[in-house]
Amino acid sequence: VDIELTAKEANVQLLPGSKTKVWMFDGNLISGDKTAVQKLGNGYLGPVIRVKKGQKIRIRFINQLPEESIVHWHGMHVPEKDDGHPKDVIGNGETYIYEFEIMNRAGTYWFHPHPHGRTGPQVYNGLAGLFIVTDDEEQQLKLPSGEYDVPIVIQDRLFDGNNQLVYLSRGRMDRMNGFLGNRILINGNLNRELSLKSGCVYRLRFLNGSNSRFYKLAWEDGTPLIVIGKDGSLLDRPISMPYIMLGVAERVDLWLDLSERPNGSQMVMKSLSFSPGMMGMMGGMRNRRRNNLPLGSTYDVLKISLDREGSNNFQLPQKLAVFNKLDPATAVNRSNPRTFSFFMRRMRWTISGRTWEMTGVTEDETVKLNTTEIWEIVNSGGSRGMMMNRGMMGGGMQMPHPFHIHHLQFNILERDVSGVDSRIWNSVKDGFIDSGWQDTVLLMPGMKVKLIMRFEDFKGLFLYHCHNLEHEDMGMMRNFKIE
Repeated sequence: VDIELTAKEANVQLLPGSKTKVWMFDGNLISGDKTAVQKLGNGYLGPVIRVKKGQKIRIRFINQLPEESIVHWHGMHVPEKDDGHPKDVIGNGETYIYEFEIMNRAGTYWFHPHPHGRTGPQVYNGLAGLFIVTDDEEQQLKLPSGEYDVPIVIQDRLFDGNNQLVYLSRGRMDRMNGFLGNRILINGNLNRELSLKSGCVYRLRFLNGSNSRFYKLAWEDGTPLIVIGKDGSLLDRPISMPYIMLGVAERVDLWLDLSERPNGSQMVMKSLSFSPGMMGMMGGMRNRRRNNLPLGSTYDVLKISLDREGSNNFQLPQKLAVFNKLDPATAVNRSNPRTFSFFMRRMRWTISGRTWEMTGVTEDETVKLNTTEIWEIVNSGGSRGMMMNRGMMGGGMQMPHPFHIHHLQFNILERDVSGVDSRIWNSVKDGFIDSGWQDTVLLMPGMKVKLIMRFEDFKGLFLYHCHNLEHEDMGMMRNFKIE
């Protein structure tokens, strides 16, 4: 597959009146299967790229933006030169050529810019797209495909009176908390209604493509969510959940059976209320004064209208993908996991007290090729006492952090919630998916997670960071080195 992907400025009709200035990815298929590049609706988002495990792909990234950029293939297992590291940014008029083999399992991945300090505004301006991988194992399951395989990208935005995007309107406070908008968009469009067929079964692929907002997704009528995939894989079996906590950059694949729903009916997906932690609540109070959507409030995300009739014969498999979870006994540091703590120091978000260095890497961040390791990720603090005693002094200000590591997929071994305030935990506890292969995990304040991962195939310098894009741009990002 050979694709030309251009980042450019554009004007898109999102609201009545003036068009909105955005940045967007324009995809053009040079050679390969014509289904490899598909436009996603009529909004600002980039194309959906569809490939199969074992294929080789060339992507010619052309930068027509007024600043430097580079593209990261989120969740993909690729060599260092193809990962989209900030050191590889290119300027206006330049081209960066990616060439790699698709080595990932079937899953829902995505792509977005990754220049240090400018990832937040570039994604916010519209630069993002889906990257969907299939494989033989998935195809044998005969899951919903074609028009019944529906991508859904959730984002929030803020517009001024002239329909233009507003970003970081509160300056440093928006950087510290993470930027929140006052409107939810689906697939780069303010029209949040999907038209589906009654009598049919669908696969819905959700991506949280927001800068910092995360969601507690649930059907308004209480219908359970049937989860079949998370991040970089199908699950080993379907699971039923009352709601899902979807952190920034996380993806989830849902099975939706409309075979018994009458034509003319509707389904509404909401984000339900939850307690996000101290900084989230502080931000919520300020956002109410701005008429924004506070983090943790209740609001509609998506409406599905069954305005047509149809039928298909997709059956939900009781067994999905073979899991092959990594064995903790094979980890070289099984009795002494590496620990990385996310906290604020001197009014800056840090990882274990460190902030971003373009090529800097410590011994603690250096791993060996062809080894398996356990990492413990800690969202420091979070208990009520710690927040009240330390929160206003800059040392203990806590909020959720979505942890993302480049280059690989991990398994979640353990989620320790003993340090999480009970009000926070009780509001979110039934919404986490800890099975499957993942590349991003949401940590509430005070939470610890143990992850197991394997470093294989490629040496090089890769990233791990908070995927709250404002935190990332502030320096809550580090390198790790495989040698």
